[in-house]
Amino acid sequence: MIIDTVRRQADADAFEALHPGRSVARILDVTDDDAVFRTVDEIEATVGPVDVAIANAGYGHEGVFEESTMAELRAQFEVNVFGAVATVKAVLPYMRRRRGHILGVTSMAGLITVPGTSFYQGSKYALEGILETVGKEVSRFGVHVTAVAPGSFRTDWAGRSMVRTQRSIPDYDEVMNPVRERRLAAHGHQLGDPAEAAEAILKIVDAPNRPRTSSSAPTHRGSSRPGAPPWTSSSGSGPS
Repeated sequence: MIIDTVRRQADADAFEALHPGRSVARILDVTDDDAVFRTVDEIEATVGPVDVAIANAGYGHEGVFEESTMAELRAQFEVNVFGAVATVKAVLPYMRRRRGHILGVTSMAGLITVPGTSFYQGSKYALEGILETVGKEVSRFGVHVTAVAPGSFRTDWAGRSMVRTQRSIPDYDEVMNPVRERRLAAHGHQLGDPAEAAEAILKIVDAPNRPRTSSSAPTHRGSSRPGAPPWTSSSGSGPS
């Protein structure tokens, strides 16, 4: 059984229609800490134990650091960091008693840096550090923690899910304008296939030695690495 949390009733109805009786949805705003804990408690009590939890709520923010506001920074961390942390904290008491696997979706942006996404990258660096530390704390209980760091995939990250700060300081035109133009042009044409990412996550969950960090490496036909998988494990390849 798969349980999905979404923000809109229409999305919940569509998800439950995929596999009636096997796909279950709950409406949830991950920035509401109390609601996150209540939802997990309710699922454990009425649906069943959560064996694998994937904390993947998040959105992108694009903007020059100096032009972006403190309110935008706080909003970015509310979802990308605090929402993920609340999810992990909510499932841990149950998993600590019976084992389990937590996957947090971070980003390659939590491993590298590029101009124009400092707030987003800061949130992903923070989540990477938190997940790696938690993994070391809970491994003795049989709880695995994996940070999944996707690269460029065909999702809505650069589309409707992205917040873009309005340009206001011409001094940054040379560095920021080409970045924004390239990202807009690439949206919908990224090499990464989300379906392959989902398959890779299933492999991670079933792996005998579950990685602490899994980084995506989207490839295309004709690549210099023919047959290369769309996902590769990086540092911390032993069990957490």
